[in-house]
Amino acid sequence: MGDQVPLGARPAAGDRVLSGKRVVLGVCGGIAAYKAVEVCRRLGDAGAIVSPVLTRSATRFVGPLTFSALAAEPARTSLFGSEEVGAGSGAPAPAVPAARSAIPHVELGRNADAVVVVPATARLIGSYAAGISSDLLSSVLLATRAPVLLCPAMHTEMWEHPAVQDNLTLLRRRGVHVLDPAEGRLAGGDYGKGRLREPEEVVAALEAVLVDESSGTAGTVSSRADAGGTLRGVRAVVSAGGTREPLDPVRYIGNRSSGKQGYAIATELQARGAQVVLVTSSPLEPPAGVEVVGVETAAEMAEAVLGAAAGADVVVMAAAVADYRPSAPAPVKLKKSGAPVRLELVPTLDILAELGAHKRPGQVVVGFAAETATGDQLVELGRGKLESKGADLVVANDVSADGASFGSDRSAAVIVSRGSLTDLGVSDKRAVASKLVDAITDLLGAAGVPAPKKGANA
Repeated sequence: MGDQVPLGARPAAGDRVLSGKRVVLGVCGGIAAYKAVEVCRRLGDAGAIVSPVLTRSATRFVGPLTFSALAAEPARTSLFGSEEVGAGSGAPAPAVPAARSAIPHVELGRNADAVVVVPATARLIGSYAAGISSDLLSSVLLATRAPVLLCPAMHTEMWEHPAVQDNLTLLRRRGVHVLDPAEGRLAGGDYGKGRLREPEEVVAALEAVLVDESSGTAGTVSSRADAGGTLRGVRAVVSAGGTREPLDPVRYIGNRSSGKQGYAIATELQARGAQVVLVTSSPLEPPAGVEVVGVETAAEMAEAVLGAAAGADVVVMAAAVADYRPSAPAPVKLKKSGAPVRLELVPTLDILAELGAHKRPGQVVVGFAAETATGDQLVELGRGKLESKGADLVVANDVSADGASFGSDRSAAVIVSRGSLTDLGVSDKRAVASKLVDAITDLLGAAGVPAPKKGANA
């Protein structure tokens, strides 16, 4: 099965998800094909061995030679070997020269670790769903057993057409991953749902597909987009990053939170169709389609989160909010005098406790507990926070674990609820986000949160 993945920060060097992976990059004919060039470059930068396959229509928008220059394999446009264009130089040559085979669709499909189609047009989606192999790309898709990620792009009317949605539903049911398009500017000056996701989002989604496949959690990526978005119509608020409490106009008290986990959760929720407000103090690039509210202090975080939570179905407090702040920040920079400085700290508002105390029926509130504990102790700390704050779910993570400290791309986490416990071990933050949103979705269903009619805009 497939899934749609949080578009978090890139994995650390030496731990790259795409390093050494053979990726077939399919490109269809559409104005968004120009973004596939940047996708190709980013895949190569991440260490992937890229084999570009362009449809005939794609060559009307982008040149095959461009992809050949960036990829490990010459770009291919036909089932026939004479159609390969240029010599790849963007990555080390693969051990198996799949693109030079007499039966390229079989070899490309057989040797691929993943296939990603950017953009995927309505024609390609229809052919794939119907099992029609009319060109090299559609033949590769039918010949491969590797995970497939489709990134559709088309005008809103085409995207919303029942035939296109039915084809996508069928493909998802077969295990194909789909990264739903964003809402934005389209060709011809139009505006609406159907804009291809940005290259960094495509690469992050592909990484998430491979993470799910390798960790045995396949099914989370594609299931998010099933039926046009399992959380379509759900309103969510996510907080991210660490707050800064000023000592003076120059200095502050803060923490090491990067905001990566909160961004991954916001991306996951949005990918499944939810309307997301991200309240953040982090400088990370926000995911497309998410409303962002920038804050700095705990007081600003409280005002923004509590205000947005009033109309939300889901609130996820992933931010690391300061427990204390200086009682009287200096109005001017404090000068070093050599004498001891006494600092009085006063408690900040407990945002999670406020959310739990004023939670509406059916609303899901999620807390985070950054701890330096392991095993049963970590679980007990998570359960304690669950009860004391009135939350529905708590993600307890050990920030002292190797490879899972603040700022890393992994977390050593357990998800605690009143009736269950999910131990994720040391997992990619996107996998944590996927499992958490699965649990949120289950709680929303149990609470009877109404799903909007099919076709309703997110």
